[in-house]
Amino acid sequence: MDKYKVILFDLDGTLSDPKAGITKSVQYALHKMGIYEPDIDKLECFIGPPLQVSFAEYYNFGEANSQKAIDLYRERFKEKGMFENELYSNIALLLKLLKEQGFILVVATSKPTVFAEQILKYFNIDQYFELIAGSNLDGTRASKTEIIQYILDKYTEYKLGDFIMIGDREHDIIGSINTGIDSIGVTYGYGSFEELRRSNPTFIVDNVDQLKDILMGSKVK
Repeated sequence: MDKYKVILFDLDGTLSDPKAGITKSVQYALHKMGIYEPDIDKLECFIGPPLQVSFAEYYNFGEANSQKAIDLYRERFKEKGMFENELYSNIALLLKLLKEQGFILVVATSKPTVFAEQILKYFNIDQYFELIAGSNLDGTRASKTEIIQYILDKYTEYKLGDFIMIGDREHDIIGSINTGIDSIGVTYGYGSFEELRRSNPTFIVDNVDQLKDILMGSKVK
């Protein structure tokens, strides 16, 4: 009997490295609002959490300004930002292997579903996923807890022990804990080892090979 049956993957910082597209789109939005940030490295904090959270936390934007910034961000992101992105090494191979072994693969991202779908199609890995679950364009269902719960509600024939969430930020791990499922924190993304350790995932891995070992090892022969 298999330990896990349904594997949830975060997108940004877990399947792909979206740094250029996200940070340059944030930079564009800030510039349009009169804030000049020449160093995109300082905007890495926007990779992972919902944009509403990040604009409020790092620039003290209220609800109206946060929404304005998000709209500006999407102007650039839709045109070019989503494609300024690259898959992490061996991710496509891992997804193919897991799919062949009979695992159900799902994307669980705070990025709007419509953008996530285009990115996965761009990389030709959409074929491996049975469901792509993200946020709504109006900002609802943005927290990782809500997204994971949405997925669980779609797969009611499985028990909580059948699911595992994989992500690079504390939001991914907290979401898994809040919904009662196991998790794997990956340090090759944008969350530090300390951030992940503090959020208490079931496992922490440093690379895709270690991720494969855990997931394939869960398949009892």
